[in-house]
Amino acid sequence: MNMVLLVTSSVFGEKSKSRQVALELLDAWRLSHPGANIIERNLDAQSMPHLSGEGLMNPTHLADRLIEEVEASDVLIIAAPMYNFSIPSTLKAWIDHIARAGRTFRYTESGAQGLLKGKKVFVVVSRGGVYDGVPNAQIMDFQKPYLRAMLGFLGLTDVTFIHAEGQNVSAEAAENGLARARSGIADAVPQILAA
Repeated sequence: MNMVLLVTSSVFGEKSKSRQVALELLDAWRLSHPGANIIERNLDAQSMPHLSGEGLMNPTHLADRLIEEVEASDVLIIAAPMYNFSIPSTLKAWIDHIARAGRTFRYTESGAQGLLKGKKVFVVVSRGGVYDGVPNAQIMDFQKPYLRAMLGFLGLTDVTFIHAEGQNVSAEAAENGLARARSGIADAVPQILAA
């Protein structure tokens, strides 16, 4: 597993907690796969246009390149902060560009079939509040269920989520959230070593 695609989507750039944790995960990957090739795709308003009707009917060179990056990758690391209970619009735009009938999924008599199989996906989710495992808050989490469903639709079913929650609750909650994320990375190391 020599090709890793790192996708970041925070409006905070270098100060992003999801990016910080994703880079720590990438460092763990590099330690056990020293020859790995890394593609980094930073999604912002300038680099990731939203899908247009024209782009949907006639995919652009950018969309082709985005799909090629995913197809070439053995591992995807997606840094996904929560904005308004969901994902950043740039990450949604990236998904819109890579979801292409006949290329990354197809329709069959038994339903849709994802074509991006055999890849390992790590999703680092950062959140201001705490949602995972909290029933009253979990109902507002449209981030993780959407990502799991959409990635699965594309054939990406081997998905591990790493949580950095509580980032806006208090300084202590933020540190606890980062500690939990680092514990998630440690838990993922066996998967990394096995790849």
